[in-house]
Amino acid sequence: MSTPRRLASAHDREILRLAVPAFGALVAEPLFLLSDSAIVGHLGTAPLGGLGVAGQALTTLVYLCVFLAYGTTAGVARQVGAGDIRAAVRQGIDGMWLALAIGLALIVIGLPLVPGVVDAFGASADVAPYAETYLRVSLFGIPGMLIVLAGTGVLRGLQDTRTPLVVSIGGFSVNLLLNVLFVIVLEWGIAGSAWGTVIAQTASAAVYVAVVLRAARRHGAPVRPDMAGLRTSATAGIGLIVRTAALRIVLIVGTSIAARMGDEEIAAYQVGFQVWTLLVFALDAIAIAGQAITGRYLGASDLAGTRAVTRRMVWWGVVCGVAFGLGILAVRPWLPGLFTSDDGVRHLLLASLLVVAALQPVAGVVFVLDGILIGAGDGAYLAVTTLIATVVFLPAAIVLYRTDAGLIGLWAAIGLWMLTRLLTLGLRARGDRWMVTGAVR
Repeated sequence: MSTPRRLASAHDREILRLAVPAFGALVAEPLFLLSDSAIVGHLGTAPLGGLGVAGQALTTLVYLCVFLAYGTTAGVARQVGAGDIRAAVRQGIDGMWLALAIGLALIVIGLPLVPGVVDAFGASADVAPYAETYLRVSLFGIPGMLIVLAGTGVLRGLQDTRTPLVVSIGGFSVNLLLNVLFVIVLEWGIAGSAWGTVIAQTASAAVYVAVVLRAARRHGAPVRPDMAGLRTSATAGIGLIVRTAALRIVLIVGTSIAARMGDEEIAAYQVGFQVWTLLVFALDAIAIAGQAITGRYLGASDLAGTRAVTRRMVWWGVVCGVAFGLGILAVRPWLPGLFTSDDGVRHLLLASLLVVAALQPVAGVVFVLDGILIGAGDGAYLAVTTLIATVVFLPAAIVLYRTDAGLIGLWAAIGLWMLTRLLTLGLRARGDRWMVTGAVR
């Protein structure tokens, strides 16, 4: 019989094999807009502001459509665990067809709404034309972007996180080269930056299509769209859409409250939140491993294995959270100087980083459990409990703002939000109702 130490070691190798490449892919994805910003910034302040507004709109869209990756990962992994690779690939293809359908619909619906969307984000008269140009062109890259999400989910479900890493790096490289060509050499302005990103996204989607089609041929899976499969993929994503929208509300409200506090507060909040976001990428990599591994174990009807690997991933979440918290405390005295010379901002950031550091162990467990339950297909529970956590956060944030608790009060509200998620996710994970076995939940 295997000893607990050997089982833990085996689980560790499995988790790291999936999590490390996933982390690389997660870090590579934001580089699309970052490289755009570096190049567009040379055009002037208004074009850069336009990119910022359009980027926020596109980021919101990505958040809402991330179910194409998460839901596909869980469904495909279950079929893999059940030993039916043909059905796994077939389910993944259904997810990619759904992504294409949603992407085309968003182009048709989105084009006439571009001015209204830009106005809703509060763009000034100088910034708005650039934001509209970038957003209008970028809509043509939406189908490719969504296919990339679904294709990533297929490969993660097939226990492959290395290919998405390679595609992400390749896509970033193509995007950077095309932006230099279109914006600097050909002088197409902000539209050139948008077209570079569209082409890079579409090329990345083509790579995923080729990889999945090759898998379909190898395992004899049909590639035609299946209406029943499309309905299953769409239905499975509803809970994840609600969950993601609730998360997005917290992010938007947090930024809005910080902005209303003053210029120093919003500056310090943005830097603190960027530190938080960077660490989220690392924790999310473990969550992605959790999605793939949990789905596979449940598909194989291995409840003991599911429980064992869940404990191990939670352990990894705690260890990483503690390490990240200590890391923040170690660099805290010098970190503000990298971003600002304003004494007021530095003081606020130093205080904020204490809260950010304290929350890392909580975040480690929350993100891991979130990934595990996504892998189990427990979207309805995630939707309800994320809404509950958001409902807890909103009045707390507003009350603390009105009582002049300042930026620390806002971070305290975020801490309350995270603790609420920890409680609800932890209670679910301790029970057995989420561990539904079989090829289909």
